[in-house]
Amino acid sequence: MRIAIVGAGALGLYYGALLQRSGQDVHFLLRRDFEAVSRKGLKVFSINGDFELPYVQAYRTPQEIGPVDLVLVGLKTFANDRYAELITPLVGAGTQILTLQNGLGNEEALAELFGAERIIGGVAFLCSNRGEPGEVHHLAAGRIILGEHQRIDPLRVEHLAAMIARAGVECRATDDLRRARWEKLVWNIPFNGLCALLQQPVDRLLASPATRRLVREIMLEVIRAANLQDLSRAIPEGYADSMLEFTDNMGGYKPSMQIDREEGRQLEIAAIFRIPLEFGSSRGGALPRVEMLATLLEQVQ
Repeated sequence: MRIAIVGAGALGLYYGALLQRSGQDVHFLLRRDFEAVSRKGLKVFSINGDFELPYVQAYRTPQEIGPVDLVLVGLKTFANDRYAELITPLVGAGTQILTLQNGLGNEEALAELFGAERIIGGVAFLCSNRGEPGEVHHLAAGRIILGEHQRIDPLRVEHLAAMIARAGVECRATDDLRRARWEKLVWNIPFNGLCALLQQPVDRLLASPATRRLVREIMLEVIRAANLQDLSRAIPEGYADSMLEFTDNMGGYKPSMQIDREEGRQLEIAAIFRIPLEFGSSRGGALPRVEMLATLLEQVQ
């Protein structure tokens, strides 16, 4: 399969490297890493085993890549206004577009531009950071849940999940993408928000009984809002405890929003906080703690 990686940060570099290693024809659209990757290839440092790709197909513009079978979108969501510019040259008659971005609203924005029938959503539970140019560090997890934005052909999602699984990633299809998105928000909202504001990694938050309790209260707030969204089945409150236990094994992991704030970059406030707040309030769900996080993040940004 001919694949273009748009948004080759920690997520795009990691999954793209695995797909190339498995034999797929992968093309990376790069900015910061272009010179290093063009000269030296790509190095992956992973808990599952380090590996190196001596040769990587790297490009500065999507026009150099041309139409592909699959566009994998890993852009930060504040760059969604560049969808048309970056993706249009990659789209041919049968192109599918898979977004692995955070938060809500990405599938809808892509569907408006390229047609709902092309769009597949993915939720990636991945702990990875960029290192030096041409390097990516995989620290924990990595599984992906895929689902159609519009129910057309579930088999295509099954086939895509199987291809990703062959690359060494735990991947499965779901018939309720909305639920999968909210499940990730249960983790993303408290940890991205609090770690960015306090400038502390996840283990520091969980080591303190007070902040651990606050994380859980925010998780439960998100779960209550999620269960107002016509999900195929409710997310149980116990999911919050399973996410806390999952995070206990991450060590000193810094979520992406903490790193973005440390490096002076824009924060993904709309997709991770504001749009979920709109969805929650539209169904009568109160999210005062999430509103507080969004407001404070907007102030520090």
